Amino acid sequence: MGRNDPCWCGSGKKWKKCHFPEEQKPQQGDLKRLYWKRYQIILKSPEQIQKIREANQVAADILNKTIEKAVAGITTDEINAFSHQLHKDAGVKPAPLGFGHPPFPKSICTSLNEVICHGIPDQTALKDGDILNIDVSVELDGYFGDCSRMVCIGNVSADSARVVDTSYHCLMDAVHVCGPGVPIREIGEAIERCARKNRCSVVYQFVGHGVGVEFHEPGPQIPHYRNNCAIQLVPGMTFTIEPMINLGVADAVIDPADQWTARTADGKCSAQWEHTLLITEDGCEILTPWEETLPYSPPKTQ
Repeated sequence: MGRNDPCWCGSGKKWKKCHFPEEQKPQQGDLKRLYWKRYQIILKSPEQIQKIREANQVAADILNKTIEKAVAGITTDEINAFSHQLHKDAGVKPAPLGFGHPPFPKSICTSLNEVICHGIPDQTALKDGDILNIDVSVELDGYFGDCSRMVCIGNVSADSARVVDTSYHCLMDAVHVCGPGVPIREIGEAIERCARKNRCSVVYQFVGHGVGVEFHEPGPQIPHYRNNCAIQLVPGMTFTIEPMINLGVADAVIDPADQWTARTADGKCSAQWEHTLLITEDGCEILTPWEETLPYSPPKTQ
């Protein structure tokens, strides 16, 4: 039977538009080999998924508790010390500590105001009007969880509130489109559409990443902006979506001194929320269910 022949089921459709895709679907073992060989994407086994789920739940729990310490007057170093103790109490390792080149020096990332990501905790005290991202990543028995969220300190400006709210909705719009068979490009499309609607820009120098059996897996890369990546999401994929949204220009500048801190090129505020996701047979699962503090309505489909 050719792809353009009538389908055997009697639907009247061509085979390629009816049962051909289903019958050509590779078995899970074949799909795992294909995705690793072609894309360097690790599709996880049920046993691995359970371990990854546990690691991410711990990460989300630690993040929820850490966020509560972010009040005016406290330093980001004090927040780091508090969170480090939470890691010890939970029996997990802080994944950022010692990661990369040069080695990251702290247990969490604290990105304040114009810092886009990878902010290093220090003696800076939080003050009224600040916006802060706290990023928690953990290793539990060789498996990794990763999440972040924003916190507003006291009374923030309308623009600061807008970028915080927009970044949250960018994340949730992206989560809303995820499911098996969806091209990766749809994630970036959803994020950029939301950002532009709210007069914000999307940072293009950092992307979401595979996570689970490694802190940063070789694939997939998840661009948060419009792109042409046609790789389809399939069950067993675990990755982060972490759109970094700026009030002004999209460009980031890396601090040459610490080689980690990324700031907006124009000094305007940036915001980011992050979840780790699992693609399932019928959709996706948020593995890092921190307590959501903002309302969300899914975008209307056309």
